[in-house]
Amino acid sequence: MTMEQFREMRRKRQELLPQECVEVLRRATSGTLAVLGDNGYPYAVPLSYVYDNGLLYFHSALTGHKVDAIRRCDKASFCVVDRDDVKAGEYTTYYRSVIAFGRVRVVEDERQRLVAARLLGNRYNPGHDAALEKELERGLSHMLVLSFDIRHLTGKQAIELVGKGSRQD
Repeated sequence: MTMEQFREMRRKRQELLPQECVEVLRRATSGTLAVLGDNGYPYAVPLSYVYDNGLLYFHSALTGHKVDAIRRCDKASFCVVDRDDVKAGEYTTYYRSVIAFGRVRVVEDERQRLVAARLLGNRYNPGHDAALEKELERGLSHMLVLSFDIRHLTGKQAIELVGKGSRQD
């Protein structure tokens, strides 16, 4: 299986439409990045992110396990859980989640780093442009900006949510 070949979802009835997957990425505020870590072990780390035009952006410390893994192998997946309602009496969970598969890279271009950092800052603290600019002046040189190029996006929800009027129930 090459990087560009991905498995089809087995339970097609539960598959989210592509635009629904993007809506989940726009709505959620965190997810889990999975990379190939040390000694061949998977390394999954929860991260805040921003989605913009087919890309996910993350910020990171300059060094660490995640950065080392990305520099070794850029293939990754990113999972976002949009809904997780345990229905104890039914022995099930009403869930909705999305998984993005793609390649992660360190953003080297200063203009793109600044654009991505502003997107992240505005996502988590909207309407405070002056404060964000001060923070970026102080901290941008001390952080990495990572870009995740989505090559495949898939989403799934509990069968109980299929066919509901609003997919965000």
